[in-house]
Amino acid sequence: MRISGILLHPTSLPGRYGIGDLGESAFRFVDFLQQTGQRLWQVLPLGPTGSGNSPYQCFSSMAGNPLLISPDLMAQEGWISPAELERAPAFPDDYVDFPAVASYKRRLLREAADNFFSARTAGHDEFEEFCRAKGSWLERFAEFAALKEQNGGASWADWPAGARADGHEVMIQKFIQFAFFRQWRRLKAYCSERGILIMGDLPIFMDYDSADVWANPGLFDLDERGRPRFVSGVPPDYFSATGQLWGNPLYRWDVMEQTGYRWWIERVRALLEQVDLIRLDHFRGFEKHWEIPADAQTAVQGRWVEGPGDRLFAALEKALGKLPFVAEDLGYITPEVHALRDRWGLPGMRVLQFAFADPSPDDPFKPHNFIPNCVVYTGTHDNDTTVGWFRGGARDTTQSAEQARAEREFALRYLNSDGREIHWDFIRAALASVAGTAIFPLQDVLGLGSEARMNTPARRTGNWRWRYRREQLTEETIARLRELTWMYGRTKWGRSPFLPAVK
Repeated sequence: MRISGILLHPTSLPGRYGIGDLGESAFRFVDFLQQTGQRLWQVLPLGPTGSGNSPYQCFSSMAGNPLLISPDLMAQEGWISPAELERAPAFPDDYVDFPAVASYKRRLLREAADNFFSARTAGHDEFEEFCRAKGSWLERFAEFAALKEQNGGASWADWPAGARADGHEVMIQKFIQFAFFRQWRRLKAYCSERGILIMGDLPIFMDYDSADVWANPGLFDLDERGRPRFVSGVPPDYFSATGQLWGNPLYRWDVMEQTGYRWWIERVRALLEQVDLIRLDHFRGFEKHWEIPADAQTAVQGRWVEGPGDRLFAALEKALGKLPFVAEDLGYITPEVHALRDRWGLPGMRVLQFAFADPSPDDPFKPHNFIPNCVVYTGTHDNDTTVGWFRGGARDTTQSAEQARAEREFALRYLNSDGREIHWDFIRAALASVAGTAIFPLQDVLGLGSEARMNTPARRTGNWRWRYRREQLTEETIARLRELTWMYGRTKWGRSPFLPAVK
């Protein structure tokens, strides 16, 4: 089945509360996907974000992000008064001011929780059932979140010894998760009814300051003080001459194997309740991961250490059945990584922005070398937008200006393009390829420049903020994407949506 879709994290949706959420704009975006013949919506990790507001540094592998909860839907439930929402601050439309949004949403959610528990508003029976169904992770997460709230947001490693969570605060945290999952289920059902699959994202590592590390320290490589001995990252690469120092604690894979990989099975099972497909972030790390001393200042000083490989995937498949995974197999990839991917039949990724630095005709990132069992992207959340990439020279990469210029010139020759609509040239090449799935960030559909970039790897601030405005999804854009999607056989329509019906 040939399909295509859009990469857009819900935080980037429009709306009047400072950040995209699971309310009306999310449903209208699903309508846009259906209108244009898309079959897939790819999102980034949906957990509560920690350091740098990154969805790849979450407080929990199971919980949902409170910032994505829609105030309007809470008002419809009777948990917040419409008058309260009318007093919402004025937020920027084009980007997320995370501190301001977090302050507003925190107050609103706590007020909604108080209203929920003080009156017989809608959802009490569902709340009790939710707490029972999610109890395997919800109890410890709610306790962790409550203690974090009581300690001013400090890392769990800095909490007073023997600290105990306040019971009412624990209930507030459970309610917040109930509200998130209630809203997500409605959105997911709306997607399913319209034939839209959701691809989620599973970061390979966890944030040190997370409920998972706090509740399961024996599964992580920590010293006697509970601090990481080594941390995660990647060696010098396309994005950085000193590598990327992510800082996550590493796993005790030997201990995890002794448990039958129970934590991983529960983690994947929980995500599959939310999404249809899963992108495995940093698939390379399941074969070997880059181990960096915890006191290192860059990722240069590190070494490759063996990961769980087939043993983990065998345990997952035995417990969960056929694995609906996409392998993020980018970066420094060895034949062993490809072999692991292929043994499990997982589609890998091809990124068109990586297709033109090497003029060799056998480069696997070039569309004429694609195979059906792969997913082609114009770019990912870590890339510049296609327009920004084309105009940006060597910025934010390890390329020289001369190398960047040669790369762009080769791209124009390869695509037979004059560069005036480079984003549509990339989208057309992706859709026309034999790749089973083609995905493009919404920024590329809109033809936006570097101002709309979602993330710059190795930059610690200023990421994850971009939002689109409702009026940017013009009828012209909808019609153009719809026609290209139909033309290259990635819709369910048997004939062009633009031709009149045959009489």
